[in-house]
Amino acid sequence: MKKIEKKCWVGWFDQIVDGSKTYDLRLNDFEVEEGDVVLFREWDPKTKDYTGREVEKKVGFVGKWKIDDLTSWWSRAEIEDKGLQIISLKDN
Repeated sequence: MKKIEKKCWVGWFDQIVDGSKTYDLRLNDFEVEEGDVVLFREWDPKTKDYTGREVEKKVGFVGKWKIDDLTSWWSRAEIEDKGLQIISLKDN
């Protein structure tokens, strides 16, 4: 297990803290595995500085895809036209 520090923009940070945002979409430019801990540091893009608020979350499922992987499910044109969405799953 390792701890990973990431910026989190104002607004989305509040949703992570209150539990309504239970996923995170990131560029695959760092190593992360199930069981790692992410330290989210709230970042204000207007001031270009951290607010001082932080929250830690444990990593669950990690999925990694490249565009070519995604085109096995949808055409590149469909992806460019409609975009993608991530759906968080919770128990009923």
